[in-house]
Amino acid sequence: MALNFPAGAAITGLLLIALLSASASAHNITRILSNNPDFSFFNSLLSSTDLAAEINSRRTITVLAVSNDVVGAITGFSPDVQRRILSVHVILDYFDLDKLQNLNKHSTILTTLFQASGVAEGLAGFLNVTKFGDGRIVFGSAAPGASVDADLVGSVAARPYNISVLQVSSVIIPPGITAVGDKSPPPAAANAPVSAKVNETAPSKAPSPAADSPVTEAAAPAPATDVPADAPAPADAPAADAPADAPEAESPAADSPKGEADEDANSGGERVVIGAGVGVIVGAVLLASL
Repeated sequence: MALNFPAGAAITGLLLIALLSASASAHNITRILSNNPDFSFFNSLLSSTDLAAEINSRRTITVLAVSNDVVGAITGFSPDVQRRILSVHVILDYFDLDKLQNLNKHSTILTTLFQASGVAEGLAGFLNVTKFGDGRIVFGSAAPGASVDADLVGSVAARPYNISVLQVSSVIIPPGITAVGDKSPPPAAANAPVSAKVNETAPSKAPSPAADSPVTEAAAPAPATDVPADAPAPADAPAADAPADAPEAESPAADSPKGEADEDANSGGERVVIGAGVGVIVGAVLLASL
């Protein structure tokens, strides 16, 4: 048992060290800001947008807080837009007054929690911190056309290399951040006349059959009149169209109407009967003479 006592004491000591280091690295932004009533509204917005829990889950972070008299610039937006704007004020690194004063560059680009969200467009998820020769330090969005005019007022709280809370003079709103992820139609489309919207969605009118007919069908010859092809020529047709010496019997049967063909057949039958009768009479006369 004596040999196990030092080992147990060592394990207990390691556990205590781990607990102390864990408690030392843990931070609570809500508790930090609650010590200063000037940031009560900002603190409430961090909680209502669920950013406070995300800030507390980070090991190294810097929060740019704004006082109650200027935070009203974002109260008119929806909770989703408020979360975007507030996440721009959360830097994913540790910066206290000393570190900012010792920046080597005139301007430095910093990554924010909004960039980590995955919905930031362009440089909207980055901040530009500028240090002037007179010692003034100013924050602003790194997006093109954005103003850099949020002055560093001072430090609210600092726990080195874990969390730093700095006060800035105004809210930082990157251009276009209020429209990120907005699926509503543009104003021109939303205000378009109803008839225009119907025309955009209505199917095209089916073309007329005549328009779809092939050219070859249009070029096909059509009869000049409704008269059948086997109809006789008009009575006043020029005589020069037929040969002068052509016998009447040689005209094609197809060119004669059905009535004329029947009359010709009856006439031929009558001629045969008459000829037969004449032959019988002549024969009888000849026999009688003999």
